[in-house]
Amino acid sequence: MSWLEVVVLGIVQGLTEFLPVSSSAHLRIVSAVGFGGDPGAAFTAVTQLGTEAAVIVYFARDIGHLFVTWVRGFRDAEVRATDDYRLAWLVIIGSVPIAVLGVLFKDQIEGAARNLWLVATTLIVFGVLLGLAERFGTQVKPMEKITWKDGVLLGLAQAMALVPGVSRSGGTITAGLFLGLTRPAIARYSFLLAIPSVFGAGLFTLPDVFAGDGPSGLQMLVAVVIAFGVGYAVIAWLLRFVQNNTVYVFVAYRIALGVALLAALSLGAVSAY
Repeated sequence: MSWLEVVVLGIVQGLTEFLPVSSSAHLRIVSAVGFGGDPGAAFTAVTQLGTEAAVIVYFARDIGHLFVTWVRGFRDAEVRATDDYRLAWLVIIGSVPIAVLGVLFKDQIEGAARNLWLVATTLIVFGVLLGLAERFGTQVKPMEKITWKDGVLLGLAQAMALVPGVSRSGGTITAGLFLGLTRPAIARYSFLLAIPSVFGAGLFTLPDVFAGDGPSGLQMLVAVVIAFGVGYAVIAWLLRFVQNNTVYVFVAYRIALGVALLAALSLGAVSAY
């Protein structure tokens, strides 16, 4: 892997991880179009360590409070009755589906799921679903009102992002809007929900990155650092954006990108693998 590819993919990861457009699809497409290859699912998972580190830094106070509340709840009944204690458990429970499915379908995720025909299709289909969720979601429920049922469904929605093109944040935002959550609520919950699963996936696949002709340790570190810096800026922007704007711009972008990719594949301009 060249240094140019490392830098470009690090920037792409940081820009797209938190937007409902699928960072894994963008890494796959940019690498195929610009560099004639596939960086691999392991590279994607490890660069996400950088963007999730940005989440930890940005939400350090919230995360620390939830962790302390969760620990205190084991011995204090009053703490167990609080919304924060329930939210901490919802983050843990919601992380289970993607962890289990990621291990069970590791080979498929690293192989057949990275077919660009599938990526283009999921970009379009889940873009349409995101638009429908924005149109018909009631958007009345704050993050504190997320139920146990919501937590499980949001966890399953996040797990769909194991297929490039679905988008982890896109899946959770779509499901959250259908469940009646407000955009700011589901955006913040999506950030928190990603931390256990993304760090787990990154550490789980770390040995695979350096197999064969993959990037060097220094290249991987540079990609992670770039993703961290760019991702941190995107978090701040996205939280402000969802306060007063719909997600239709992301819907239009997903559909346009998916259609363009289908056209490129049909014309033979880019290889599906």
